[in-house]
Amino acid sequence: MPRRIRLCPAGHPCHIVQRGNNRQNCFFATDDYPLYLSYLSDACKRYNVQLHAYVLMTNHTHLLMTADDDWGISRVIQSVGRTYVQYINRRYGRTGTLWEGRFKSSAIDTEKYLFACYRYLELNPVRAGMVDHPADYVWSSYRVNAYGEASSFITPHGSYLDLGKHKEDRQRLYRKLFETEIPQDIAHQIRTAANFSIPLGPSSFQTLMERTAIGREAI
Repeated sequence: MPRRIRLCPAGHPCHIVQRGNNRQNCFFATDDYPLYLSYLSDACKRYNVQLHAYVLMTNHTHLLMTADDDWGISRVIQSVGRTYVQYINRRYGRTGTLWEGRFKSSAIDTEKYLFACYRYLELNPVRAGMVDHPADYVWSSYRVNAYGEASSFITPHGSYLDLGKHKEDRQRLYRKLFETEIPQDIAHQIRTAANFSIPLGPSSFQTLMERTAIGREAI
């Protein structure tokens, strides 16, 4: 059976999910998180991929990214996979795979779902009961997007920049988005699209993505 295409089309934000093998940990100590982010930052710069939001959980990661070409995101994930897994295996004296198969990817319709996806990612630690507020979790992009915490590897999406003329206005309006819960049906759609690597958006957007996929090789 042919491999399913992981569609990460140029210019479209994509929700990327990667889980630890058999749901096991992929981060084992505090030092592992910043090192992963360092590898991720280097790969994004190398392959011209913008990282808009992220959350690193104990046994999985969520990334919101936009690439300049159709293969950029796959190259980033492959590069980080090689370098980070080598580091983990060497540091902890382990062998074999760290990640569960191929990463999941879902192209996002910007108009309806982009900010819902931002919120879905950065609220993950709250849903997991790890913290009471997303600002309390260190290993996510929330404090960058909501409070302007310095970051050398987060690039605001154009829709984020459209929130306000000044950065203080953008941050205030971004924080306001988190005052209400994500509707359950929207959260379910985000989760389902990511788990099955299908586009997230109305039928017209899904049709556009299907047409984009024609003639591409699975990777």
